[in-house]
Amino acid sequence: MAFSVQSGSSGSGFGKSRFRGTTALSEINVVPFVDILLVLLVIFMLTAHVMEFGLEVDVPQVKQVRETAQTLPVVTVSRTGETFLNDKPVNINLIGAEVHKRFPKATDVYLRADSQLVWQSLAQVVSELSDAKVKVRLVTKPVDTSNRKR
Repeated sequence: MAFSVQSGSSGSGFGKSRFRGTTALSEINVVPFVDILLVLLVIFMLTAHVMEFGLEVDVPQVKQVRETAQTLPVVTVSRTGETFLNDKPVNINLIGAEVHKRFPKATDVYLRADSQLVWQSLAQVVSELSDAKVKVRLVTKPVDTSNRKR
């Protein structure tokens, strides 16, 4: 959208004097900006489900769940007893040393364990972390009370 300004004393406004005093108004071309935004939106939509931890663990349900915003290392124990530290497999006997090695300032960890896990595996992980002076915070999910009768 450009505007022209008429200058001069000629009353007709046509001819050479029509463009003599005009200045070009520059406009911002937003088409490349919109293209980039749409590409980023598509990328985000495709990768949003991957942003959570890739390990599928069915954590136990409890009545009360405390919300927290702290960023801590996450130790995950799968249903088969495999142990992971932030999605990377780790030896269960070296879990405390790995937490201190990968996260030097971490004093706490979140522990996600499958609800069908054998207690022995979970107890061993908690014991190893306690020996390494790392506090354990259990990850649970709230019980769905929408179907309950009051």
